[in-house]
Amino acid sequence: MTETPIHDKVAATPFPETTGRTKGYEKRAVDAFLARARDAFEADDPGVLRSSEVRAVSFPLVKGGYAVASVDAALGRVEDAFAAREREHALSRLGARAWVAETRDTAQVVLDRLGRPRGQRFERVSLLHYGYRVDEVDVVADRVARYLAAGDPVTPDQVRAVAFRLQRGGYRETQVDAVLDAVVEVMLAVG
Repeated sequence: MTETPIHDKVAATPFPETTGRTKGYEKRAVDAFLARARDAFEADDPGVLRSSEVRAVSFPLVKGGYAVASVDAALGRVEDAFAAREREHALSRLGARAWVAETRDTAQVVLDRLGRPRGQRFERVSLLHYGYRVDEVDVVADRVARYLAAGDPVTPDQVRAVAFRLQRGGYRETQVDAVLDAVVEVMLAVG
C-alpha cells in the first residue's frame, strides 16, 4: 500500500483540525473564502474584496472543523495584505496629504468616542438584554485611546483578539465592534 506524500497531506488540510468535542470552523466555508480572497488579491482590483470584509467574515462552527486560532491568525495576515494594498491604492488615488487627512479624521472620531466618561462611551442595552461588560470595554477603550493620542504600543492583532464577557445592561455589541473595526482600519492605514 502506498502512502500519500506529506506535501499532499498538508495541501489537503491547510489548518489543524479540531478533535473530540471541540468545534472548529467549517472547512468548506473557510476554503471557499480563502480561495475567493486569493483570486481577489491576484486580480489586483481593490473593489473586489476589502480588508474590512476579511475582518468581518464568519464561519459556522462544527465538530472536526479547522482550529479557530489558526484560521483567525491566517485571516489576520490576509487582512493585513489587503489593507496594505488598499493603502497603496488610496495613496496613488488621493495623494498622501488627503489620505493622511482621511485617516486622521477617522482616528479623531474614534478618539472622541473613547474620550467620553467611563460607563458612557457606548449605548447600553436594556437590563433585560445582554451586552458587552462595561468595565472590560472601558479598559480596552482606555488603552486604544492612549494608542491614538500618544502612540502607546498596541497591535492590530491585539485589537482583533479582544473578547468581552456579557452582562445585563451592558454596552451595545454592534457599536463596540464598529469602533474596534475602525481602530484596526486606522492601524492598518498607518502601517
